[in-house]
Amino acid sequence: MGGLAGSLLGARLLVHPGPSQAAGAPTLLVLGDSLSTPQRMPPGRGWVALLQARIEQLGLPHKVVNASLGGEKTAGGRRRLGPLLAQHRPAMVLIELGGNDGLSRVPPAEMADNLRAMVQMSREAGAQPVVLGMQLPRALNPRYREAFAEVFPRVSREQNAALVPFFLEAVTAPEDMPRYFHADGIHPNELAQPAMLDSVWRVIAPLLQGQAQAATR
Repeated sequence: MGGLAGSLLGARLLVHPGPSQAAGAPTLLVLGDSLSTPQRMPPGRGWVALLQARIEQLGLPHKVVNASLGGEKTAGGRRRLGPLLAQHRPAMVLIELGGNDGLSRVPPAEMADNLRAMVQMSREAGAQPVVLGMQLPRALNPRYREAFAEVFPRVSREQNAALVPFFLEAVTAPEDMPRYFHADGIHPNELAQPAMLDSVWRVIAPLLQGQAQAATR
């Protein structure tokens, strides 16, 4: 976990939640697709469950709510987000959507509009939005793949939102695919989950630390 983990471990004495703080713990909402719901692996082994375990290990006050849905596209996430924000009042929203749009050839402009709306909705509800970038399999149309991949950094720049550049970067090198993916070549297996978490953690760790310190004031 490197220096970020070290700084968070150092902050543990400052933010370790007592009973009253735990009751009002800030919520981290994960809005994703099947990449964020365990696929053919034991419960508790997916990256979202590992995220909650790491947060608890570091003594941070956050609780993780996984609102991911297999097969979800950005349009569906956009429709579901409003009620989820009202229900959970999250301090942070991780938007892990877009992969199914790409596989279904949804126009990049439409996907960008949905992601932009989810970022804005999250911020208006008082949550820090984080966009998890995605890329499509190399076998697909190169022009579409390029347009698709550019959506995530563009929305992040336009909305000044935190970005995980490519959520699966650590597990998609061609020589690593047989080790980290199920036979479908789309869904990462259990071995891939810690690396997926690390990709997200590098971006959200300083944000979580700031929120934890604010919660103790």
